[in-house]
Amino acid sequence: MPLILGLNVTMISISTVQHLRIPFSFNLLPIFLFALAINTNDLSWSAVLLMFISWHLFIYPSMNAYNSYFDKDEESIGGLKHPPKTTKQLYYYAIIFEIIGIALAALVDMKIALLVFICVIISKAYSHPGVRLKKYPILGWLTVAFFQGYFVFITSYMAMHGANWVELGQLTIQIPAILTSFMLFGSYPMTQIYQHVEDAKRGDLTISRKLGISGTFHFTLVAFTCAMMGYCSYFYYFQTPFITLIYILTMLPILYYFLHWYLKVRSDITMADFEHTMRLNTLSAFCLNSFFVGMFFFINTAT
Repeated sequence: MPLILGLNVTMISISTVQHLRIPFSFNLLPIFLFALAINTNDLSWSAVLLMFISWHLFIYPSMNAYNSYFDKDEESIGGLKHPPKTTKQLYYYAIIFEIIGIALAALVDMKIALLVFICVIISKAYSHPGVRLKKYPILGWLTVAFFQGYFVFITSYMAMHGANWVELGQLTIQIPAILTSFMLFGSYPMTQIYQHVEDAKRGDLTISRKLGISGTFHFTLVAFTCAMMGYCSYFYYFQTPFITLIYILTMLPILYYFLHWYLKVRSDITMADFEHTMRLNTLSAFCLNSFFVGMFFFINTAT
């Protein structure tokens, strides 16, 4: 049986699989699909497949595992209502998965592998107790929004389209890349809203703890509105009015759920819980993934 770092990798435990939280990567898929959809020309389908597997089956799960290992949460975390206890095996698999993810990116291009490696290092700085960016509300928030948004978008676009640095400077690429981070500026605090007690135990002053529960809702609503206006402007001026309309219709279920949940929390603060947060995440991911897939086929058919 193969051994990596002294670990029998054929004997992965159930708890390790759970903490990898591979299905939870679905929530970050819209960023990848947006990078795919904005330009259907000069696509390398082998690069599309490799980068999809690298990000969503290996890099994101490795980040989840690494974060779980150092957090050692006893209460609910993203994608797991009752997280099992972490073991040293989880740490090893986090390393194994990130190595595989970077290797897959290297099959596309070495500079892509370097960019993925940088993203992995930043994710470690976010979770590792020696740096622990997570405990700084503004810095942690900006780091996640930039690297999981703009940085992943640019890296994915470069890989899938074979774009060079000059091409990446075009407004048609920079604007959507920036918009992905703007969306995360609002959505990320919501992912922390049910973890205030757990974060306080570890001394992590997250952006959501800083804002408070009501403040997190208010902040997210403002950020969401600004981001939506930005997306609408981009789609109208750089794509088509039809795509703009479909985007607005796609966002309505998310807005309705958010406002409905907000009213429930106003009357009962305990409603700011894991279940409602995960429903919002899943609904948002489903709507956005569906929109970007539809946008890709619409643009591809139109051209």
